[in-house]
Amino acid sequence: MKYTELGNSGIEISRLCLGCMSFGDPASQMHAWTLNPKETSTIVHHALDLGISFFDTANSYSAGTSEEYLAYALRGVPRDSVVLASKVYFNDGHLSKEAINREIEGTLKRLNTDYLDLYIIHRFDKETPIEETMEALDQLVKQGKVRALGASAMYGYQFHNMQICARDHGFTPFVSMQDHYNLLYREDERELIPIIRQMNVSQTPYSPLAAGRLSRMEWMTNTLRSETDKTAHMKYDSTEKDDYPIVQRVNEIAEAHGATMTQISLAWQYAKGVAAPIIGATKLNYLDDACKALEITLSEEEIKSLEEPYVPHRIVGAL
Repeated sequence: MKYTELGNSGIEISRLCLGCMSFGDPASQMHAWTLNPKETSTIVHHALDLGISFFDTANSYSAGTSEEYLAYALRGVPRDSVVLASKVYFNDGHLSKEAINREIEGTLKRLNTDYLDLYIIHRFDKETPIEETMEALDQLVKQGKVRALGASAMYGYQFHNMQICARDHGFTPFVSMQDHYNLLYREDERELIPIIRQMNVSQTPYSPLAAGRLSRMEWMTNTLRSETDKTAHMKYDSTEKDDYPIVQRVNEIAEAHGATMTQISLAWQYAKGVAAPIIGATKLNYLDDACKALEITLSEEEIKSLEEPYVPHRIVGAL
């Protein structure tokens, strides 16, 4: 495993992040394919054995049970050996001061920890004044409940405005951006990514494999997730005709490297300056596969070949 600094926070993260949306009680009615506590623990400990120290969850994942299952899996693991990230927004009050102060307490309790390494706003809140949100987040840092702040899935101008607010008021700025970014969806290259590069913010994209569509030649499979993941269907299936040539390019380059499609798709992310893509895994070999991407270097010609078929897409995520 390789490691890097999260923005300028001084926090060291593994260059793969284990996404914990795959963990939780399916009775929460968020996803039907999530893992139970024992299965979660198996995946988490395998990740730790591989050197993955960065874990990403959210208060809204499976009604909070993702956080609970992650805490169960990490029992006995030294707290300072892992970087824990969670999120706030999909809750009553979104990013109001009252909501942030309420939700952080629930998250800390479910994760069985005194502090978060990274607290991420899950979306931009159009209803709450930016100053209120940034001051509330800053207070969590000052209180020691949060070490660093991150943002996720928003327009470039929204992120810029929040960072400028932090600068002008002396509040804690964001050090990470968890955006929707992969070979099939690159709209953030227009404005958001140049902004985060300018501000030395680490990019930690979600869905780096486009819900599996960049890891295999078959667009759909008969797995429970493939059949029931309505969010993934919404993100990708309407553009299958335009996007499938990219999948074919990934496969061609994977064959040339003697690698998997997963490894090539992630190697492209590293070539684009991504700090740590977020990988969801329900099987141990998924993590083994992903880690080997760090050993692959793509040529400029290969990167150009992967990117050439892309066509503009409607915005997904920053809404």
